[in-house]
Amino acid sequence: MISPPYFPKAIPLEVDGKWILVIVARTGQQRPYKSPEHVTSKKDKKYSYYIRYLTSSVKANSEQERKLINMADQTPYDCRANHKAVFDDISPVLLEDHLRKTGSRLAKQVKERGVEEILEDMQLLVGPPELRYIQNVAIMMFCEHPDRFFPYTYVQMTSFPQGSVENPSVSEDFPNITGSVPQMIQATMERFRNLFVREKVIKVPNQMEALRIKNYPYQAIEESVVNAFYHRDYMSCEPVTIEIEPDCINIMNFPGIDRSISETTIAEGKRFVSRYYRNRRLGEFLKELDLSEGHSSGIPTIQEELEKNGSPRAEFFTDEDRRAMRIRIPIHPAFLEEGTDITETEEKTTKKMTKKMKQYSLILNFMADGEWHKTSEITEILGLKDTRTKELLKELVLLDKLVDNGKTKGKQYRLK
Repeated sequence: MISPPYFPKAIPLEVDGKWILVIVARTGQQRPYKSPEHVTSKKDKKYSYYIRYLTSSVKANSEQERKLINMADQTPYDCRANHKAVFDDISPVLLEDHLRKTGSRLAKQVKERGVEEILEDMQLLVGPPELRYIQNVAIMMFCEHPDRFFPYTYVQMTSFPQGSVENPSVSEDFPNITGSVPQMIQATMERFRNLFVREKVIKVPNQMEALRIKNYPYQAIEESVVNAFYHRDYMSCEPVTIEIEPDCINIMNFPGIDRSISETTIAEGKRFVSRYYRNRRLGEFLKELDLSEGHSSGIPTIQEELEKNGSPRAEFFTDEDRRAMRIRIPIHPAFLEEGTDITETEEKTTKKMTKKMKQYSLILNFMADGEWHKTSEITEILGLKDTRTKELLKELVLLDKLVDNGKTKGKQYRLK
């Protein structure tokens, strides 16, 4: 009765001692669908598109048909079916680990029910029961080798100790980072933490506490790396490329910034509000892992972290055809000079660090009772935004001052 064929899911359930049939009709991959003008007609059925207009279902005119087809063509790539992947390509370990981190009850059911049923519950399958296809986002998140389905899905990292322009022949190529998207993000950040992120301690006159600054703030790099994977075109045969220069870090991904964002906005580097998200579902998964906030908050977060560290602002570049995007994260000026005198930039950092120490003190004093506390409680005490409070709590965990309960949703903290 519907063209092209569509197969809803029928689920028999027992409710209050009676059996009912639940019909689940999700958005189909082959939409829009036509239905016959005369359902009871047995010969020469004529099919047409129908839309909901006010309280009635009416036949779509030519203009409405054009809009309907155009809307259906906007299915994000990560939500499309992958016709090459099979269920054995999904790692039960990665799937269970993600569900456990996000506090899902499905985590305990992976071994018992199997990958296929769990993916079905997560709405990561398309097609009728006899011909199931896995959505691309499931492969990005839970496949150990997504590069088998999305060419060149890895991180390529190169260091130029003397500069890629000044002396490009002197360079160091690091092993490519592969794995699922969360694995690649984690491995990339571990490499940054172990090899490139450095801290300088500067003694400030007439002040008990020393000034601590980093060459690159960890959170700014993490946000940039996450953005590169979030907005990457997984049909592109180009990896995420990272170049370490003596005075900056360059992170490149393909394609470039969406054309709905003007060149003036890109040059300002404040906030990019896109009308179209290439991998919206992937972003939702990364948000569950606290790797992404959404709401076009990535660029403001990068600039805010750099400002708190006393570093210059990040810069964003793209070509005329928007084929690639590059973000340049500059090094803190103190790491370009041998001296440790307090410059104007460092004085600003001193004020920010003093403010942070006071915030640390408020949190630790509030948690002196040794009980578990929610983020919302700390937010109310500090009078800060929820995202900033989470950053402070995360820093205190890294400093071994606090411990968390290991959950992503409903995370709580207490004194260690």
